[in-house]
Amino acid sequence: MSLFTTTYDVIVVGGGHAGSEAAAASANMGAKTLLITMNLQNIAQMSCNPAMGGIAKGQIVREIDALGGYSGIVTDKTAIQFKMLNKSKGPAMWSPRAQSDRMQFAECWRTMLEQTDNLDFYQDSVNGLIFDDNTITGVKTVLGLNIKAKTVILTAGTFLNGLIHIGEKTFGGGRAGEGASTGVTEDLVKKGFEAGRMKTGTPPRVDGRSLDYTKMTEQPGDEKTEKFSYLPITSPLQKQRSCYLTYTNQTTHDLLREGFDRSPMFNGRIKSTGPRYCPSVEDKINRFADKERHQIFVEPEGWNTVEIYVNGFSTSLPEDIQDKAIRSIAGFENVKFFRYGYAIEYDYFPPTQLTHSLETKLVENLFFAGQINGTTGYEEAASQGLMAGVNAALKTQNKEPFILKRSEAYIGVLIDDLITKGTEEPYRMFTSRAEYRTLLRQDNADLRLTPKAHKIGLASDERLERVIRKKKETENLIQFIKDLSVTKDEINPILESKKLAPINQSMKLYKIAARPQLNFSDLLSIHKLNEYVVLNNIGSEITEQVEIHLKYSGYIEKEKNNADKLNRLENVPIPSSFDYTRVKSLSYEAIEKLTKIKPTTISQASRISGVSPSDISVLLVFMGR
Repeated sequence: MSLFTTTYDVIVVGGGHAGSEAAAASANMGAKTLLITMNLQNIAQMSCNPAMGGIAKGQIVREIDALGGYSGIVTDKTAIQFKMLNKSKGPAMWSPRAQSDRMQFAECWRTMLEQTDNLDFYQDSVNGLIFDDNTITGVKTVLGLNIKAKTVILTAGTFLNGLIHIGEKTFGGGRAGEGASTGVTEDLVKKGFEAGRMKTGTPPRVDGRSLDYTKMTEQPGDEKTEKFSYLPITSPLQKQRSCYLTYTNQTTHDLLREGFDRSPMFNGRIKSTGPRYCPSVEDKINRFADKERHQIFVEPEGWNTVEIYVNGFSTSLPEDIQDKAIRSIAGFENVKFFRYGYAIEYDYFPPTQLTHSLETKLVENLFFAGQINGTTGYEEAASQGLMAGVNAALKTQNKEPFILKRSEAYIGVLIDDLITKGTEEPYRMFTSRAEYRTLLRQDNADLRLTPKAHKIGLASDERLERVIRKKKETENLIQFIKDLSVTKDEINPILESKKLAPINQSMKLYKIAARPQLNFSDLLSIHKLNEYVVLNNIGSEITEQVEIHLKYSGYIEKEKNNADKLNRLENVPIPSSFDYTRVKSLSYEAIEKLTKIKPTTISQASRISGVSPSDISVLLVFMGR
């Protein structure tokens, strides 16, 4: 099958986290897919920290897995440490995070992609796009090939006109050791797209043999480890590698300030916006001048390497300043550098130019995913890649797009935020961005999303069967607890051990189990309950679901009702050709924003910055509601 004569269903440009998930999703949906990337050795490279998950990001990885993506499986297979963050808070906040073996991670991704049917690979750089009027029909490469496609997904990461900064040095590149990509931005701007610039940075990598860990605080993984994927093909970690914690100090800050006049951040050479929630170390000491110290997490890059990622020391200061400053940190006195930190500027396209399917409004069959949309983070990129891959495949099959609502997934929140509100700084996900976070927990992503993904042909039969079984076993155990009466002799010893008020007469266990101080494991000394759990081989996944239901069902029900109210507005469509200037009572700002973003429903319109509740009321009246 020749590249010169084949027309692919989907071409994915870029082999990072977004591109890898996009290629896997479209191929698994039955679309004939080509993944084009500059270097096939660097597929799914962890360009920054060697970790997946974290606050809200862990929920996204679970959602990707529940939908049938690969990120969760790869993370489980290559993890060196696992932690469930925020365990002291309610289950809406629990967020899984894993340190990964960087080299194994990329290797595992490539192996899984190579074992995926319908997926071809080609190493080359895309430097142009081919259009037929306002429809994309293929891509041009540096080697002079014109490759045809029905749909194209751009996942260019930080490569579009990438510019690397270290101190006063500047050179083109998409990341250290790799060239930038040119031509694509220019073709899109000619088509009328609005482009912008963003910045991100990375810290130094150092030789772990040169560090003194006795001066740091050890950060081990959880004693009882969990995993990301819902499938049984992966297992929780049996052994783990520790990370370590140390701190900057006043001397570090003084030494860093010595380089401010040579810093591209402060001398005007970097004009673009960097990530607010992952600032460079020089940005931190400038913005938080009152802080005497900042945390530095010392993270191993894998099982069998001495390379260390210095998390918290992202910088673009000159090499001599980086060298002096880092030596003032406890444990780093004799450090040897593998490579210095740097900042990178790159092109992005404000995501208000996209629809909910991640297809561009200006050019049909063209999709954007990842940092090209102004996001930061592997997890955010991977989730967009998966959704773009699914929707590109569906487009070639003449099927309706697959769209997740804000009440259905963090991925739904992410995409809706991007296309409705846009972003002027690198966007990252937080639990606070999701108004229905009690519904969108990491433990129930399979219950929420696998049936939907199975319906469109992405999630396997095995995944659906496991979800059906999980749902049934959970409901059966809840019903058993609702029906089970316990005597005061059975329950009072448990209550007294927890310093809780005893009961005076027999009572349904369901009422007692809701007490926040009681864990499900405490109740297993009740003979009938323990017998049920043992006889039915009930695992921790089910007991966790039951415990969450017992304690939080009131909150969950309330959130469901709120989501249902909002979803009623999702069912009030706005025609794409709607002329807002006809609605005389709308504010001028509302007319401007609504005309630019072209919301597809009243609900989406209500989330646009500058559109007030009274504007929404006016629209509803105008539309006869």
